[in-house]
Amino acid sequence: MRITVLGKSPSWQDADGACSGYLVEEDGRCLLLDCGNGVFSKLRRFRDYVAVDAVVISHLHADHFLDLVPFSYALTYAPRQQPVPVDRWPGTDSPARPILYAPQGATETFRRVVGAWGNEDLIENAFDLREYEPAEALDVGTLRVRFHEVPHFTTTYAVDIASTNGGGRFTYGADSAPNDELVRFADGTDLLMIEATLPRPEREGPRGHLTPAEAGDHGQRARVRRLVLTHISDELDELWARHEAERAFKGPVSVAHEGAVYEL
Repeated sequence: MRITVLGKSPSWQDADGACSGYLVEEDGRCLLLDCGNGVFSKLRRFRDYVAVDAVVISHLHADHFLDLVPFSYALTYAPRQQPVPVDRWPGTDSPARPILYAPQGATETFRRVVGAWGNEDLIENAFDLREYEPAEALDVGTLRVRFHEVPHFTTTYAVDIASTNGGGRFTYGADSAPNDELVRFADGTDLLMIEATLPRPEREGPRGHLTPAEAGDHGQRARVRRLVLTHISDELDELWARHEAERAFKGPVSVAHEGAVYEL
């Protein structure tokens, strides 16, 4: 299994960066995990977008799904997707239409967002949109995808992707407050990609994110083999964040950056 970081920013993009997006590949199959602001252009550096088999969305915050809009426009209007010849493209009767797995309520949310300026069914026409049941596992080739709800400001699911042919296990924490649910869900995983948004806990109101130190604690309690901090701004020092996590986590820690590749 090969995981490529396309975007690791929090809800505002790094300079020349992108929000949440991760490319997961095995045996020729390709899954895009989250598709936040800026991710579509980063995807095109590594994979032809018409070759993406499936997209999985962890939750319905803009920084995790907003680039479904340009992705949908490409699938709808790109010359190669047309039924008649355009320039060097011969025309096709079977344009690419990747499966889009999104949480319950996604159809309504996407229609409300895109409908603000035009065709509200853009996303559901471009993709084969399916609102997943979190209790059910999904299969994309040899990749088995499972979900578990974690506490955030909206309904949010951590995502576990395991190879069915012995290629390892990858767990993505999505966004969350400190919690035991993620610790149990990620127990023993080969790689935990965990958010580390905050330099310190929220000063007031409900918790919704983790600090690097809290991310390290979650990884240690989950007994994961490797920890990668993500959803972290370029305004935070990478060395500081890693050292904060290493106070609790005794295994290898790294901070995600665009283009980083992890192989299991």
